[in-house]
Amino acid sequence: MSHHNATLAESYPPRYHHRVLHHLLDLPLTTVSELVPYSGIILSCILIVFFFAKHYLLEPYLLPRLYGETYTNLDIVNRRGFLNHHIAGASKIICLALAIYPFFAVVCGGKHLHSPYAPGSKATMGDVLVVASLWLIAMYTFELIYRIKISPIGIAHHVGTILIGHTALVLGLDPRLNRVVDIEFIICLLWGAFDVISEFWPHVAIVLYRIYPNDHVFLRKVFKVACFSTLFGTFCETVITMFFFGSLWERWTIDFKIATPLLHLVFTFAQLHGSRVFWTMMKRQEKYIREGKENCERDAEHVGRSGMERHSVRFDPVEKIRDRDLDRVNESKDLPGMVPDCPES
Repeated sequence: MSHHNATLAESYPPRYHHRVLHHLLDLPLTTVSELVPYSGIILSCILIVFFFAKHYLLEPYLLPRLYGETYTNLDIVNRRGFLNHHIAGASKIICLALAIYPFFAVVCGGKHLHSPYAPGSKATMGDVLVVASLWLIAMYTFELIYRIKISPIGIAHHVGTILIGHTALVLGLDPRLNRVVDIEFIICLLWGAFDVISEFWPHVAIVLYRIYPNDHVFLRKVFKVACFSTLFGTFCETVITMFFFGSLWERWTIDFKIATPLLHLVFTFAQLHGSRVFWTMMKRQEKYIREGKENCERDAEHVGRSGMERHSVRFDPVEKIRDRDLDRVNESKDLPGMVPDCPES
C-alpha cells in the first residue's frame, strides 16, 4: 500500500472503529496542504495587510470618525490597545468565516484535507484552513509587536499559540515525521476555534467600555457576559480537545504526551485569568451602582428636610454617578477610565 493511501484506522486496534473518531482515523496520511511551504510569505502578506489597515485606515480616519474624542483623548497605551481590539475582533470574524465550512466538512462531513473546497476548485479544504490558521498567528504576532503593555500571562498565551500553530503546519511537510499529523493539525484547529469564538466578546466588551465608561448598569451586564462566556468556552475546549487527545493516546510520542497537556494548562490559565479580570470589572461596576443609590438616598433626605416639593425632584442614580465619576476618573489612576484597557489572554 502506498504511503498516500495509508490511513490511521488501519493501524489502530478494532475498538477505535466504533468511536466518534472513526472518520478522522480514516484520513489519508498526507501533508496538510500544498501551501505549507509558502506559509512564510502568506504570513508576511497578512502582516502587511494589518499595517496598511492600521496606518492608512484605522488610525487616521476610521476610528477618529467613529468614536471622536472617545478615541482621540486616550493616551498612547490605551489608544493602541483600543485599535488592537478592532484588529483582533475583525481578524477573528475573518478566521471564522474562512474556516467554519472546511473545518466541519473535514471533522464530521466525510471530507479530507485535500478535498476540493468547492466543486471544480483548485483550492482544497486544507488550503483554506492553513490560511485561516496563519491569519490567527499573524493577529497574535501583530499584537505582540504593536501593543505597548501586555501582561506576562498574555505574552505566554500569544507566544504559545504562535509556536504551536506554526509547528503543526511545519510537521505536515513530511507526514512520515508524525503519523498523526492530520489529527494533530485538527486538534490545533479545535484550540483555535474555541479561542476565536469564546474570546471574541471580550474585544467587544472593552470597546463598549471605552464608549460608555459611566453607564455602570450596562457595563455590569457586558462584563458578566464576557466573564461567563470565556469560562464556558474554556470548559468546552478542555473537554473536547482532551477527549480527542486521550482517544489518540496510543499514537502520540512521549514528547507530545508531555507537552500537549502542559501547553493546554498554560492556555487554560490565561483564559481563566481573563475571566477573573472581567469578574473584577463587573464587581467594580456593581460597587459604583450601589454608591450612586446611596448618594441619591442621602440627597433625597436632604431635599425632604429642606421642605422642597418631592414631585419636583427626579433622582437617577446612574446619571448621578456618571457625573461624579467624570471627576473621579481625572483624579485617580485606580478608577475605570484609567485601568488597563483589557484583560490579557
